[in-house]
Amino acid sequence: MSGGVDSSVAACLMKERGYLCTGCTMRLYENDLIGEDLLSTCCSLKDTKDARGVCERLGINYRIYHYEREFLEEVVDPFVRSYEQARTPNPCIDCNRRMKFGILFDRMRAEGMDVLVTGHYARIAYDEESGRYLLKKGKDPSKDQSYVLYQMTQEQLAATAFPLGEYTKEEARQIAAERGFQNAEKADSQDICFIPDGDYAGFIETYTGKRFPKGDFVGTDGKKIGEHKGIIHYTIGQRKGLGIASEAPYYVTKIDPASNRVTLSHGEGLFSNKVVAHNINLISVPSVSGEMRVAAKIRYRQVEQPGILTQPDPDTLCMVFDEPQRAATPGQSLVIYDGDTVVGGGIISAEPS
Repeated sequence: MSGGVDSSVAACLMKERGYLCTGCTMRLYENDLIGEDLLSTCCSLKDTKDARGVCERLGINYRIYHYEREFLEEVVDPFVRSYEQARTPNPCIDCNRRMKFGILFDRMRAEGMDVLVTGHYARIAYDEESGRYLLKKGKDPSKDQSYVLYQMTQEQLAATAFPLGEYTKEEARQIAAERGFQNAEKADSQDICFIPDGDYAGFIETYTGKRFPKGDFVGTDGKKIGEHKGIIHYTIGQRKGLGIASEAPYYVTKIDPASNRVTLSHGEGLFSNKVVAHNINLISVPSVSGEMRVAAKIRYRQVEQPGILTQPDPDTLCMVFDEPQRAATPGQSLVIYDGDTVVGGGIISAEPS
């Protein structure tokens, strides 16, 4: 329980369904990691107080689990390494995979509990024909979080509940208000929890104690057209903050950590029909046989786009879209859908299409 309205309502709904519940908060970092007062972040004392207050109102036990070291090892360190390798990670996916449905899931089982419940807007169903648990989109399309949950396994889906999957955000707030929760109108958390100011490069330099050297901006012909501030400041498709004067806008097209060069173009090279992903997880099927007609996203807020999915080997997915997609970014996730069901997904690779 984060102290927010979603996890609070999730706990309430499960208790009202007759479950014996225990609320828990994962303490993931201290204020020295983010360099500011934790009163303004999702690991703040106020959030803990809000979570505890909801549990007291519901009459359920409440626990705080300290996982600061594990969070650094499993989420923050991989995030930093990815940027150093010119990749753009999604730490929320890593946190769900390794913390909530990894370490916390294992603890839930070790303590003899049956179900891990979170406030995610997604749904879980069981398909009798295939004998597989399915991950589906939430009812509220504006809040659907199935994209960040695609790494869930059959074992995890079988012992997880997402009560908010059948509700809209407005309905969740209404439930909280009707139950007298003090956080009913609490604002949603934004951005990456351990970088509340959004300055990724500043965080990485502070965390590592390193300064990333300036280098050359080059055109697609390899000729220098300017100087960049260090590769951690850029991601594929970026337009703003380049500091290059031009009649037509420049976009980051390629980042090469070996040469410390960032390639810019006026859009050439940003679009591709083919996206390859590794570190894959499949949910609705054990494997992809032949060609599968599906739709997919290459970033969280994108509307999924149709195309053909194949699986060339056990740890590779290849998606060929009907229309070219802009800025398929290494480190982000390719997530595959069949209607409202998540087929699976993987981490987008830097392989040329």
